[in-house]
Amino acid sequence: MVSAVYHDYSSFANTTTFTDVYSNFNQIPELNIFEKLWGSYYYYINHDLFATGLLFFLTHELMYFGRCLPWYIIDRIPYFNRYKIQETKIPSNREQWECLKSVLTSHFLVEAFPIWFFHPVAEFINISFQVPFPSLRTIGFQLAVFFILEDAWHYWFHRGLHYGVFYKYIHKQHHRYAAPFGLAAEYAHPVEVSLLGLGTVGIPLVYGYFTQNLHLFTINTWIILRLFQAVDSHSGYEFPWSLHHFLPFWAGADHHDEHHHYFIGGYSSSFRWWDYFLDTEAGPIAKQKREHRMKLNAEKSKVA
Repeated sequence: MVSAVYHDYSSFANTTTFTDVYSNFNQIPELNIFEKLWGSYYYYINHDLFATGLLFFLTHELMYFGRCLPWYIIDRIPYFNRYKIQETKIPSNREQWECLKSVLTSHFLVEAFPIWFFHPVAEFINISFQVPFPSLRTIGFQLAVFFILEDAWHYWFHRGLHYGVFYKYIHKQHHRYAAPFGLAAEYAHPVEVSLLGLGTVGIPLVYGYFTQNLHLFTINTWIILRLFQAVDSHSGYEFPWSLHHFLPFWAGADHHDEHHHYFIGGYSSSFRWWDYFLDTEAGPIAKQKREHRMKLNAEKSKVA
């Protein structure tokens, strides 16, 4: 059996190492370095289902904990306390350790199974993993679509998890930390992990099914960006260079920190528009604005 990552191996020399495989792919002029590495990886593993499962699992673990590590270090450096949104609530090493154990358990018992069997699902709905990749324009467009659709999914299901029994028995676990930190991004009940995670993974699958134009590289890139967004929004830090200062519609840590602080409002993941237009922004400033609008509307009613 030979990997289906490329359509023509007729010019390839015999290989025994990954370096040999890369040398073969390096002779294909139309492939860029990322496509050559991608093709070499699949060809070397020579088992596409296993290769995709391993790639996606390692990507998730390395990117998630790799992005959490800088925030853990920042939490230990007093200089950065001035940028902490809830400046007196620095997570202790014990809190970090307890959170880490829970997140790792979730990764191996809840998320690992669907990750390892993602390839046959993708193959069934004709999601490509072959080289070359789609154009940068196509990848960029699809990533934007995923961000927008996932944000809508997250808003409505996250908001639903704040009602009654759903909050008490499911979402309350995630709100254990009123002052969030990076590692707590995926600290959640298994039902919540599955429900909100379905937006991250399911939306690309549905998109791929209907368009028949999606690549596993794009999905892998999307997962990396979504992980970074989730960890950063839980970091608990507001910097002068934070992204929302340049993209006002971007949510960021200040938006999500208020959600954890006040336990209500601020339900979106990546953007601010759902909370803005549906009047569910969190925090005292948003509350004052709502009260001011209510007062103005009451005065208008009296005049009328």
